[in-house]
Amino acid sequence: MTRIDFYFNAPGKAEVARKLAAKTFQAGQRALVYSLNASRCQELDGLFWTAQQLSFLPHVRCGHALARQTPVLIGDNPDELSDADVLINLEDEIPGFFGRFARVMEIVTTEAGDRERARARLRFFRERGYQVDTHDLATTK
Repeated sequence: MTRIDFYFNAPGKAEVARKLAAKTFQAGQRALVYSLNASRCQELDGLFWTAQQLSFLPHVRCGHALARQTPVLIGDNPDELSDADVLINLEDEIPGFFGRFARVMEIVTTEAGDRERARARLRFFRERGYQVDTHDLATTK
């Protein structure tokens, strides 16, 4: 069964997504940073290139010729991953294909609307019997 993790009190989704994608890569796994928003994908792509000056996070956007060989994808096409290890969901809705991933990571900011939408996703998972682990980013450094 898919493992579900919620990361609450995120200062921003993009930076937390970058950190989670980096940890996934360091663990030897592949990740899809899922977003339907083209401008968000562009922001993530830029952040992934510039945020880590001393280490490289290999990534491409969905649709790139090297998508199947790259461990971190940004976009909305899970079929381009060679292995479905981790889904980092940046959307308000749960993608219908989440069950093919070994792990789903949800990022929740402190914004009231985002928190309310996250509660609905949390209920969805719990009502279907998924174990959900929560991580309060306000208490971790």
